[in-house]
Amino acid sequence: MAANATQSFVPVQEVRNGTIILKDGGLRSVLMASSVNFALKSEDEQNAIIGAFQTFLNTLDFPVQILVHSRELDIRPYLGILESKTEMQNSDLMKLQLREYIRFVEQFVDQTSVMRKHFYVVVPYQSVSAADVTSSIPFFGKGKKDAEADQRFAEQVQQLQQRTAVVAQGLAASGVRTTQLDTEAILELLYRAFNPGVFETPIQIEQ
Repeated sequence: MAANATQSFVPVQEVRNGTIILKDGGLRSVLMASSVNFALKSEDEQNAIIGAFQTFLNTLDFPVQILVHSRELDIRPYLGILESKTEMQNSDLMKLQLREYIRFVEQFVDQTSVMRKHFYVVVPYQSVSAADVTSSIPFFGKGKKDAEADQRFAEQVQQLQQRTAVVAQGLAASGVRTTQLDTEAILELLYRAFNPGVFETPIQIEQ
């Protein structure tokens, strides 16, 4: 009962083929975007980035959502790996340096939360009715696919992909690389968004 009550607040009906299907029939695609170290750019480079981004925004005839996802890192597994590497060292100097580094990291984390930020752009397409979407999904309908609904849904997805390509190209002109999330990556993003207490993936180092 509680799970059903919680699900009623989640606007997502399904994620299929890298496309989010909302309960109101809207469609969404999600682009993960790289960051740009703007402060390290020269003044001319900064002006070029600002100009390209302004041009990108002015050419859009549909809204987009920019999402910054911050997550606290759990570095305990990382410290465990460092401890094991310390025991493997033959050099006393290396052992000392590793132990000092471990103490530094522990003290730093005690004073400051270590965060990882990811940047996303959500691209919408809303000209879909919920009835058309759900009727093309067997387990939401009566067990029989509606060919016309399937065709309408495919056309809407194509329109969404065209918008997604426009956004990706516009951001590329600003020096921002993007990649479209697939179904698995979207589900993970949604899970983390609705479970804020979950730590981010621990830091990994080469063995």
